[in-house]
Amino acid sequence: MNFADILLAWFDENHRDLPWRGESDPYKIWVSEIILQQTRVVQGIAYYHNFLAHFPDIKTLANAAEDDVLKVWQGLGYYSRARNMHAAAQSIMENHNGKFPHNYQEIRKLKGIGDYTAAAIGSIAFNLPYPAVDGNVLRFISRHFGIFDNIALNSTRKKIEGICTKHLPPKHAGRYNQALMEMGAIQCTPHNPQCENCPFAESCYARQHLQVTVLPIKEQQIHIKDRFFNYLIYLYENQTIIQQRTGNDIWKGLFEFPLVETENDTFNIDDYLSKNGIATVEKPTLGFQKRHVLTHQNIHAKFWLIPLLKMPETGKSQQFVNLTQLKDFAVAKITQEAIGLLDC
Repeated sequence: MNFADILLAWFDENHRDLPWRGESDPYKIWVSEIILQQTRVVQGIAYYHNFLAHFPDIKTLANAAEDDVLKVWQGLGYYSRARNMHAAAQSIMENHNGKFPHNYQEIRKLKGIGDYTAAAIGSIAFNLPYPAVDGNVLRFISRHFGIFDNIALNSTRKKIEGICTKHLPPKHAGRYNQALMEMGAIQCTPHNPQCENCPFAESCYARQHLQVTVLPIKEQQIHIKDRFFNYLIYLYENQTIIQQRTGNDIWKGLFEFPLVETENDTFNIDDYLSKNGIATVEKPTLGFQKRHVLTHQNIHAKFWLIPLLKMPETGKSQQFVNLTQLKDFAVAKITQEAIGLLDC
């Protein structure tokens, strides 16, 4: 048996029973792939079902308001994924008569879809012969074929894509790609891979040369930025103020309390309120604080409770809302936690 035959035989016997497994609808495959980009499978399953319950097809998603899409996405993080899906659905309606494109290049043009996602959708839905190379595949192929190049480099990814393409069976592209990903996800895992019962134990370079703990090689320098957010929860007659984030920053399109970002952890709430002519009934208190870790940023957030004599005027993108309405808005996870601590 050749590489692909061994892989497919293993996959048929060992694959996980997932809700999108065996799915041929490109829309549902797309939803699952986007959700799983930054989300563990166990968590992603519930969001997959919930997303499809609200937006069962491309037309429904395209016609939805962005705020509604973000609200359904709430808790998954990396909200640009949801915004991109919404925009891509609208593009499909406008440019493809509402039908998901069958061509790899056209799939790749959709907003938020890269090489991997286009290959995954194209191969699983339409059996297009393109390799879908994610982190699981990079790890498995590096170990099996003894690749010591840095997988963080695009050149290494292209090299591994070439290897995957060489062994790809044209009639079974979708199963082959799913099998590669599944092999890395449940057999050739990052830590403690199941080498003893692996069908590739005899042909795996890493196992034969005692390099399993060495491969894959991943060297990536990521600069982590610390940011300090001070959220102002104005309280007046059971009302508060929220605003919608704009610009190309994190959490674009989500709602939050008025924000003052500082260069460090020092923030004098009393001085700020005094300078801005905001009169309080009682001294502001720190209601909630938490460090929120993102891929390239650490958010140090403080939520200040500020009982007011009267509400200040709202600025751009701001609005008055009743405290009981806060849960109706799409917010970042950390803001959701703060709202949960309010007595509303």
